Amino acid sequence: MNFPKPSVGMLPTDRVAYSPIVNRKPLKLPKKARMVVWTIVNLEEWDPTQTMPRTVITPPAGGAPMPDIPNWCWHEYGNRVAFWRFLKIYDDFKIPGVMNINGVAIDAFPEIVKACVERNWEFVGHGYTQRNMQKVENEREDIRKCSEVMLKATGKKPRGWLGPGLTETWETPDILSEEGYDYVADWVLDDQPVWLKTRHKPIVSIPYTQECNDVAMMLIQHHKASEYYERAMDQFEQIYKDSKDSARVMALSVHPYIMGAPHRAKYFRKIFEKIRKKKDVLFWNGSQILDWYLKVGPKAPE
Repeated sequence: MNFPKPSVGMLPTDRVAYSPIVNRKPLKLPKKARMVVWTIVNLEEWDPTQTMPRTVITPPAGGAPMPDIPNWCWHEYGNRVAFWRFLKIYDDFKIPGVMNINGVAIDAFPEIVKACVERNWEFVGHGYTQRNMQKVENEREDIRKCSEVMLKATGKKPRGWLGPGLTETWETPDILSEEGYDYVADWVLDDQPVWLKTRHKPIVSIPYTQECNDVAMMLIQHHKASEYYERAMDQFEQIYKDSKDSARVMALSVHPYIMGAPHRAKYFRKIFEKIRKKKDVLFWNGSQILDWYLKVGPKAPE
C-alpha cells in the first residue's frame, strides 16, 4: 500500500521493515540466560504555571485552573516520598536502575539524582521539559539541552531516549541519531531490539511497554493496585516461554507518584520477590541490552 508521505521525515514503515519474530536468527544471551528484564522509573517535573499533564481529580469548577494545587501535589508526592520506596526495592533486590528523567528535573531534584548516580543507575533522556515533543518549539535544542544537563550531572552523556508520553515528530529518530543517541524506546512494537533507519545512521529500538505501564493500567484503565503484579507475572511467564529458542526483552515501566503510592508499592516489590529467583533471567539496563544486541544481533541496515 502506498501511504501519503509526510512533509518532513520518513513514515514508520520506512524506518523499520516488517519482520516476523519466528523467522529471525536466534539471539543468544550469556550464561545460557533466556530473557532480560529492564525496569524504567519515569521522573518528571510538572510546571505549576501550566495545565497539569495528568489529573487524579477533576478541578471542581471544571476547565484547567492554575495553580492546580491538588493535582500538582499528587504528582509531587512521588518525588518527595514515593521515589524513596522505589529505591529501597531496587536496593533490596539489586536491580540495575534506569532513570528516565526530564532535563529540568535534574536541577529540581538533586538528592534523587545523587542517589541514582551513587548506585550507577543509567540516565535516559526524557525531554528537557514534560511536554509532547510535537509541541516543543525547537526539538533539536530540547534534545541537546537534555543531553547537556545529564552529562553535567552524571558525567555521562545519555545513550538512550524515551520521549514524554512516547511522543515523537516525523524527525525525532533522525535528530536523536544526529545528536549521538544510540537507542530509543518509544517504538513499542517488538520483544527484541530492532534497527530503525534514519537519515543519519541507524538507531536501535529497545522494547518498552504500554501494557506493563502504571500510567495505562492505573490512570487510564483504573485497575486496582494488584493488577500491576498480576499482569507483570502473566507477561513474564509468556515471554519466558517464548524465549526458549531465542532471547526476549521484557520492560516494566513505573512512575513514583503512581506505583510508588502506599497502597501500590508492595505489588511492585512482589514482582521481584518472584522473578529475581530465576537464574536464567538477566536484569540489565538499556545500555547493557544495547551492547549485547550490537554484538550478537543483525548488522545495521545500510
